[in-house]
Amino acid sequence: MKYIGAHVSAAGGVENAPLNATKIGATAFAMFTKNQKRWEAKPLSEDNIRKFKENMEAGGFTSDQVLPHDGYLINLGHPEEEKREKSLNAFMDEVNRVELLGLKYLNFHPGSHLKQIPEEECIANVAASLNTAITNSKSCIMVIETTAGQGSNLGWRFEQIAGIIAQVENKERVAVCIDTCHIFAAGYDMRTEEGYKNVIDEFDRIIGLKYLKAFHLNDAKSEFESRVDRHHSLGQGNIGWDTFRFLMEDSRLEGIPMVLETVDPDIWDKEISRLKELAGESV
Repeated sequence: MKYIGAHVSAAGGVENAPLNATKIGATAFAMFTKNQKRWEAKPLSEDNIRKFKENMEAGGFTSDQVLPHDGYLINLGHPEEEKREKSLNAFMDEVNRVELLGLKYLNFHPGSHLKQIPEEECIANVAASLNTAITNSKSCIMVIETTAGQGSNLGWRFEQIAGIIAQVENKERVAVCIDTCHIFAAGYDMRTEEGYKNVIDEFDRIIGLKYLKAFHLNDAKSEFESRVDRHHSLGQGNIGWDTFRFLMEDSRLEGIPMVLETVDPDIWDKEISRLKELAGESV
């Protein structure tokens, strides 16, 4: 079964995220466990945690179907030790929140060298940060998201992600999320059946399909190979519906969260319905 949903709001409390996912017919969802644009956040209360778990159960969601996202300020590859430590502390708080909620994954952007250090050093910084986070947590699987390569961001080449994973000591605690808009902007073209096969084969050769545990399903306003991150609604951008049909028909991608971050929440229910149809599932 394909787990299909969207990055829903957790406004008013994390316990509202499963409710918002249920409203749009989702069988998966992504969420922030805190304000994504701030370093600090109030701890999750026992009431938040209890209600979240109750709403998860009521909506039929398991931890396999949820992809929390960390905050946007975090940069685990930061060239300055003090700022990297601040990012790691914030990341550890995110990991702790995920585990308190009984969830499995934490999706994150790998980081940026800010044009101050070599790419290889930034990759090593990210891996070292992950090793510390893994050592000081219990179970959370840390999911590296592919990026568009905008600015000095890492993660836009499969080789960069493979380089991070190679230096992670406990590889059972690390995984990858492919963002369709991001890899399109980075130069991976899945718009034809042959192109789709080639990209997935390249991912398998360089990283390994065993690490592929999530998707962000986004069309792209940005041009192919532009390295510009601009999402669009499915079928309305430069990627088109065929790519999402290939994904929905791929039997290797069963049982992982596949979530929309498209630009119009008002049509998420329609996009989810269409994806379910393409996957051959009842709506």
